[in-house]
Amino acid sequence: MASEESSLRALESLMTEFFHSCTTNERKREIEELLNNFAQQMGAWRHCLYFLSNTRNEYVMMYSLTVFENLVNKMWLGVASQDKMEIRSCLPKLLLAQHKALPFFIRNKLCKVIVDIGRQDWPMFYHDFFTNTLQLIQSPTMASLGLVLLKTTSEEMACPREDLSVARKDELRKLLLEQVPTVLGLLTGILETIWDKHSVTAATPPPSPTSEESELLGSLLQGTHYSKLLSQPIPALDDDSQQLCSLALECLAHLFSWIPLSTSITPSLLASIFHFARFGCDLRVKPKTPPSIYSSCSSNGEHAPPANGGGRPGHQMGGSGQVDRSRLGVLAMTCINELVSKNCVPLDFEEYLLRMFQQTFFLLQRLTRENNVHTVKSRLQELDESYVEKFTDFLRLFVSVHLRRIESNAQFPVVEFLALLFKYTFNQPTHEGYFACLDIWSIFLDYLTTKIKSRLADRDGVLNRYKDALVLLLREVLNRIQFRYNQAQLEELDDETLDDDQQTEWQRYLRQSLEVVVKVMELLPSHAFATLFPVLQEDLDVYLGLQQFIVTSGTSRRLNITAENDCRRLHCALRDLSSLLQAVGRLAGYFIGDVFAARFNDALAVVERLVEVTCYGSQISLYDLETAVPSVLKPDLIDVHAQSLAALQAYSHWLAQFYSEVQRQNQSRFISLVTSTMDATAPLITAKVPEKLLLSACHLMVSMATTVRPVFLVTLPAVQNIFNLITESQTGRLPQEAHMLVCRALSNMLLLPWSNLPESEQQWQTRSSSHASLLAALTRHYRLLRGTANQPPHRLGLEDTKAVLHQTLPVLRDIVDSISGESTKSRQICYQSLQESVQVSLGLFPVFIQQPDVTDEMLSFFLTLFQGLRVQMGVPFTGQIIHTFLSMFTREQLAASILQEGSAGCRVVEKFLKILQVVVQEPGQAFKPFLPSIIALCMEQVYPIVAERSSPDVKAEMFELLYQVLHHNWRYFFKTSVLASVQRGSAEEAMENEAQFSAAMQAFGQSFLQPDIHIFKQNLSYLESLNSKHKLYHRKLFRTSMLFHFINVLLQVLLHKSHDLLQEEIALAVYNMASVDFDAFYSAFMPEFLNGCQGVDANQRAVLGRNFKLERDLPSFTQSVHRLVNDLRYYRLCNSSLPTGTVKL
Repeated sequence: MASEESSLRALESLMTEFFHSCTTNERKREIEELLNNFAQQMGAWRHCLYFLSNTRNEYVMMYSLTVFENLVNKMWLGVASQDKMEIRSCLPKLLLAQHKALPFFIRNKLCKVIVDIGRQDWPMFYHDFFTNTLQLIQSPTMASLGLVLLKTTSEEMACPREDLSVARKDELRKLLLEQVPTVLGLLTGILETIWDKHSVTAATPPPSPTSEESELLGSLLQGTHYSKLLSQPIPALDDDSQQLCSLALECLAHLFSWIPLSTSITPSLLASIFHFARFGCDLRVKPKTPPSIYSSCSSNGEHAPPANGGGRPGHQMGGSGQVDRSRLGVLAMTCINELVSKNCVPLDFEEYLLRMFQQTFFLLQRLTRENNVHTVKSRLQELDESYVEKFTDFLRLFVSVHLRRIESNAQFPVVEFLALLFKYTFNQPTHEGYFACLDIWSIFLDYLTTKIKSRLADRDGVLNRYKDALVLLLREVLNRIQFRYNQAQLEELDDETLDDDQQTEWQRYLRQSLEVVVKVMELLPSHAFATLFPVLQEDLDVYLGLQQFIVTSGTSRRLNITAENDCRRLHCALRDLSSLLQAVGRLAGYFIGDVFAARFNDALAVVERLVEVTCYGSQISLYDLETAVPSVLKPDLIDVHAQSLAALQAYSHWLAQFYSEVQRQNQSRFISLVTSTMDATAPLITAKVPEKLLLSACHLMVSMATTVRPVFLVTLPAVQNIFNLITESQTGRLPQEAHMLVCRALSNMLLLPWSNLPESEQQWQTRSSSHASLLAALTRHYRLLRGTANQPPHRLGLEDTKAVLHQTLPVLRDIVDSISGESTKSRQICYQSLQESVQVSLGLFPVFIQQPDVTDEMLSFFLTLFQGLRVQMGVPFTGQIIHTFLSMFTREQLAASILQEGSAGCRVVEKFLKILQVVVQEPGQAFKPFLPSIIALCMEQVYPIVAERSSPDVKAEMFELLYQVLHHNWRYFFKTSVLASVQRGSAEEAMENEAQFSAAMQAFGQSFLQPDIHIFKQNLSYLESLNSKHKLYHRKLFRTSMLFHFINVLLQVLLHKSHDLLQEEIALAVYNMASVDFDAFYSAFMPEFLNGCQGVDANQRAVLGRNFKLERDLPSFTQSVHRLVNDLRYYRLCNSSLPTGTVKL
């Protein structure tokens, strides 16, 4: 006894020393080793039992419980049955005796250890485990302890970790499901008893709802007793009752996460949960001090918070009790959301579901009720944020999962529900809350659109039912993005910091709002347009009226609006105009296609107005004005101008359709629109214009050239000016992106075939010579570099040479890229114009091989050429390029590049491999002679360098190249077709280049042993693809010498859990490989695999083999694979924790 006492004191002092701030890491390691050695001793648990009973030191308690936890979860098989019985008896006794004195976290840990024992031994050796828990729940003084045990049991047994066999997991789940009706009955009893005990219905009649409310409630609840019950005042609960209800609701939330929906979830249980959900709607429930603006609403001070802040724990009304009360509401909503998130609803549960929705919408109606003291917004502002979040989650689940079930039910008034959702959405106190509600409306609008498309006959009936709601929604969302209606809120939004999606908070707000506008437009096009266009017109009138306020003095021009109020109003009008222009641009898609004629007049009105605005902006160059508040108004004016160009660009498809409709008729209206558009665009294409505006103008010009393609475009004076600007080298150069866009537009005008015109009218001869002149001007300086090709670059001229390369090649690449999918004639002309520049590039390549940044740019150019113009380049020249590259990329060169991960050198190798991918995909015999050297480069030069390194980017490209070699050149390895080999049988399968094929397969196999999950996933999909297209797994060489190795590697990966995210893909691949010859798999592979498994005995191997059912369908086979992996890991875990010399029966 004395020795145990001294051990306890020593342990207490060790623990105190370990957690002391002055203890060194070295000393901590010593103490840790000492404690670990002590825990490994077989009898250590007896000491720990003594420590637990006789110490108040929390560190010691936690350590002792950890020893027990380790014993139960890892060493239980080897513990003597007498000792197990003693532990099963002592720990619950300890819990019952000390649970009130123990800190919560120690009590919970002790509960978990007891549940872990139950997980191993219930019901065979620990038959009263669950009945003990149920008895505790029914005992008034022990109920909370019983609930902690119940929740822990649900957490640890319903979805246990992998330290149990699959058979035991299934048994536990079955045992728990048998107990569910009893457990739910007990939890219902607790909630009902506490509610009834504290309820004050008799004393206080409920406040009578207004006539409008009772009407809505009547339709929601069908006049049932629920409306009476739910109108009762919320009882005041004492602390113990709140604690008990919290635990009961936590248990329910976890149970609902795994039990199936069934009639065990009774109406009375649902009613109880909804009673507690009302705690979140109660305004007095508030964990934080409300803003003073709301506390001043209180006339008699009843609802005003105490002066010292009602949110802090304390004695005053509205202390911690209020926090707990609101937490009850949050927990109840968590339970409801767990139920609603289940998509699989049995028929006998549908009525319960309807009742749940009726009750929840009673809560929604309470949340959105106004009275003299509170607006809806201030109501929501004062509620617990978590409760509002949970309620929004519920609404999202209802709309996304169940609306289709409930909508047709006469007892559920969907239109009234939408009215409540509308109030709830537009009174959200936070931006995040508003975004979440907009998402719900988006889901609803998607549902409605899908429904209408599938029921075209009933389209009008469905639309008329919801039309009023949609009209209101559209108007309110539009109001919310306008400063004139919502300035205070919109000015709070950040318009500078970019989030992960590269947009600011304001941009996100606008984008999500416009998504909803567009979806309503799809359902009610004419109405949406009639709502939006007049609002746009109003702001346009302000913008177009600015001309009269421009004052010119000397060279400067000034906007003569200086009064602070006028500047503010102008700022708001311009911001709104910018947003509305974006909205109008988003609607462009609803004027084209089948509805072009029907909506022609509306679209024409929009386009004419946009052309007018862009011309106006460019003529009086508002971006150049001096203003009273330059930091605010100047960006506003630039933004409106840029957005008007972007909106007009959005209508380029409409203009293209207009062009094709009037092709053989009077085109004057169309010509006028295009001419004015180019007149508005051309003056902006200069380096003096702000870049945002310049880029908008460039993009519009690209769309006119690429999408609309008018025959006369290139002859317009405005366009001729741009040609001159770009081809004269003296002028100030545009920024790189703008320069590329303008060159693309000019090139496309000359290269792209004109729509609806026969080949004879395309004027290819003239256009070809114009294109050659354009490119000659663009590559003037680049072609002069030809002379440097034979000499190493001198340092003096190197930077200049690099600058020319970096300026010219991206432009040429972009030009080729933009026509790569076009007609042969376009590509032919493009290559003719480029030919000299391509020759120059090939000549310069060897000179710059040691300059990775230049080589990177060159290879990007060649990659684009190969992708778009390889046919035009012809086989001899393409062969010359490949030959040059293969000779330049020596092993040393590749190694130097690849070893600098993430560098330009790495990118060079990636681009080179990409070029080879394009080459090996080419059909026909032209490039087949290169195959041996390409495979050799891959397997003998690149692969040895990347095999043992991470090099993820180069590796990914190399394996893709290998895959493309195999996929597109299968006959290089297997001469016979699939059909022939099937007919003749596999014995005669002819194979060539076997060594290269085996090396490639070995590389794929090796990649599955490495940690990079992306390479693993990519390569597994390549093998599966080769199997589906070429029957890879059935080929004799693969089947006889590789198949079992691959299956073995994939099963080992599953066992090591290193690539758990790909479990399903791996299991499918194993199935596809095994299905080549199931008999061989079951008779030869499985016994061999099990015999090779370390850490299991013969008996366990036999059980594993028996449990792997001889099934041949995919679901059963996959189940067997997962069971094998789980049980093999479990046996290893058990065996590794047995003491040496243990005899196993």
